[in-house]
Amino acid sequence: MTAEIIDGKATAAELRQKVADVGAEFRQKTGRAPGLAVVLVGEHPPSAAYVRSKVKATLEAGLQSFEHKIPAETTTEELLALVDRLNADPAVDGILVQLPLPKHVDEQAVLTRVDPDKDVDGFHPVNVGRLSIGLEALVPCTPLGCLKLLQKYVGDLSGLEAVVIGRSNIVGKPMAQLLLEANCTVTIAHSRTRDLPEVVRRADIVVAAVGRPELVRGSWIKAGASVIDVGQERVEQPDGTRKLLGDVAYAEAAEVAGSITPVPGGVGPMTIACLLRNTAVAAHRREGLPDPEGL
Repeated sequence: MTAEIIDGKATAAELRQKVADVGAEFRQKTGRAPGLAVVLVGEHPPSAAYVRSKVKATLEAGLQSFEHKIPAETTTEELLALVDRLNADPAVDGILVQLPLPKHVDEQAVLTRVDPDKDVDGFHPVNVGRLSIGLEALVPCTPLGCLKLLQKYVGDLSGLEAVVIGRSNIVGKPMAQLLLEANCTVTIAHSRTRDLPEVVRRADIVVAAVGRPELVRGSWIKAGASVIDVGQERVEQPDGTRKLLGDVAYAEAAEVAGSITPVPGGVGPMTIACLLRNTAVAAHRREGLPDPEGL
C-alpha cells in the first residue's frame, strides 16, 4: 500500500481563506482589521526568512501587520518595554516574538510579559495552564496545525492510540494535550523511552517532533497509521547539496502508513495559517465578539 499524502499546503490555503473572510466581517463590525505584531531581534537568517513569510501571509489574509526589527544588542529591558507598548496598543491583537532570541536576552521574561490575550504563539503560562485543564486558550500554532490535519484526513480521533515523539513546550506537550482533548489515548515518548520502536508500533497516530532527521523508520509504523512529521532539518547530501528532511524516513513510512505528511509541504504551511487563525480569534475575543465559526 502507499499512504495518502496529507496536503498541508492545500489545507493551509483553505484556512487562510477562511481567516480572510472572517477578517473582512470583523472589519465591517469594528472598523479595523485584526492586527498582528511580529518582533524580530537581530539578523538570524532563518528567523528573518520566517518573519518575512509570516508578514506576507498576514497581509495576504487582509490582516494588519506591525513589524518590529530591532538590533541584536537590544537589552532585555528594552525588549520588555516594546512588549509593554504592544500590549497597550488597541490596534494589536496578536504579539509574536520570533525565537530564538540572542543569548543575553531573558527569553522567559519576554514571553511571560506578553499579554495572554495577545499571545498568539500560545507560549504564556496562562495559556499553557488553560489548555491543560480544557479551558478556552490560545493554542501553539504547530500542534494546532497538526490537529487540524488529523481532523481533516482521519476524522473522529476518539479512542485512537496516539504516540507523540518529543516533549518540548512548543510542540510535544501541547500536542499531547490537544490529542487528549480529542479523546485519544496518548503516550509521550522521548530520548529516554525504552524500546521506542515498539512503543511507536502501537500507534494509530504518530506525531514526530524530535529534530532528529529520519529517526522514525518505516518498520516502526503500524499498518494504516497516520503519520505527522513536524521535523525540518537541512542535511548535507553526498553530492554537497542540502536536503530538507523530517523526523520520519518518508519513503519507508509511506509504504506502510495510511496517511503521511511530506516534508516540506506538510506541517510547515499549517503553522503560519494557524498563527493567522489565532490572531483572528484573539481579535474577536478582545472586542467581546463570539469566536468565529469554522476556524
